[in-house]
Amino acid sequence: MNTFDTVVVGAGIAGITAANLLSRAGQRVVVVEARDRVGGRLWTDRTAGFCVDLGASWIHGVDGNPLTDLVEAFGIDTVEFTVGAFQPDGRPIANYSPSFELLDSVAAQRWADDVHGVDEELERAIDSSDAGQSYATVAAQALATRDWDTERVQRVWEFYRHRTEEQCGAHISEVAAHGLDEDVIFGDEVVFPGGYDQLVLTLARGIDVRLNQVVDTVVWSAEGVRVDTATASFHGHNVVVTVPLGVLKSGAVEFVPELPPEVSGPIERLGMGVFVKVFLRFPQRFWPSDVYAIRQQGAAGDVWHSWYDASGSSGQPMLLTFAGGPRGREVEAMADEQVVRSALASLRQIYGEDVPDPVDYWITRWGGDPYSMGSYSYVAVGASHEDHDAMATPAGGTVHLAGEATWSTDPATVNGALLSGHRAAERILGEPIDLAQLQAVDS
Repeated sequence: MNTFDTVVVGAGIAGITAANLLSRAGQRVVVVEARDRVGGRLWTDRTAGFCVDLGASWIHGVDGNPLTDLVEAFGIDTVEFTVGAFQPDGRPIANYSPSFELLDSVAAQRWADDVHGVDEELERAIDSSDAGQSYATVAAQALATRDWDTERVQRVWEFYRHRTEEQCGAHISEVAAHGLDEDVIFGDEVVFPGGYDQLVLTLARGIDVRLNQVVDTVVWSAEGVRVDTATASFHGHNVVVTVPLGVLKSGAVEFVPELPPEVSGPIERLGMGVFVKVFLRFPQRFWPSDVYAIRQQGAAGDVWHSWYDASGSSGQPMLLTFAGGPRGREVEAMADEQVVRSALASLRQIYGEDVPDPVDYWITRWGGDPYSMGSYSYVAVGASHEDHDAMATPAGGTVHLAGEATWSTDPATVNGALLSGHRAAERILGEPIDLAQLQAVDS
């Protein structure tokens, strides 16, 4: 019989971290993974001869980040590519007006100053907001303090809308007023020319991972757990369930008995965003080399509003753009050719018809992925940041949820997922674990 001390469901960074630490403590651990690979939402495509990260791409702020120490210990190369929280300035940004004209430095700063000024009002509106209010509500309240014409108001409003789409993968009306409170970056951000999955692949060395095992049922009690797939059952004293929030919300994994309200309530209240990445590789660069982002204002930026120069890590002339929330779901429903045509049309409105066709492209579709059902979690209207941690409340002392959605201070990040796996391992062992243990690479 498949009997273990701990069964881990999901071979993403949270599950592999928990399994690694528990194994080092002498436990018999198995990781049960639905996919045919480890990594979860860490997924690097190498088919073109260089790396394209289709899931997580960045370490969001290297200062005080546990990922920084791991990457250095493992000798993984990184390239600085600081995007920061979605912002109107602070980095070289080429802003284009609704009529596709490049804003000069004075006009661009005037617009950025508008955003910064309203941001101060927005903070006050958020501080005094009710629990059920949305980011849209407080943004509208902040903008109402300005005696501006419709055009000027619209430019700031669309910035706030795009901010929630990019940071939360959700529409501004779906995000709680406090939904972006934790959206702070400390230090530079970096990406991985050799692929982000190097991190999880290194941590997974020596771990017993069973691939292509789709979990459908977790039977639990204070005495132990049983994890069932279509072809096998795994028994353990504890289970760490790290499937994404979207899968938990769908009910694809049945818990018998049902999870207690202190766990199921947060699962219901928190939101799972959809965030589509589109990489376009071109035969040559046609955009300025001194900008890190290209922004399109107005109706023309409804879907494709921001472009980022992704050439630094790949060594290829490549642009990266995003579509989040409802727009992301619409893009996911389009055929690849439609997506590429739409994105190209946006670029050609800015740079003219001489923009060449891409020689390659990558389009992510996490919302339609049955083992993810979304890109990352966010604080939806009616939820709170406390719901993230509450979701990880142990059930019966044997069921432990982990993953980015269960970490309140850094949800939607790889470091949040890693720290949640660390927490689950500590709770199972009933003692502190030095996270530095992960840095010891097993051959």
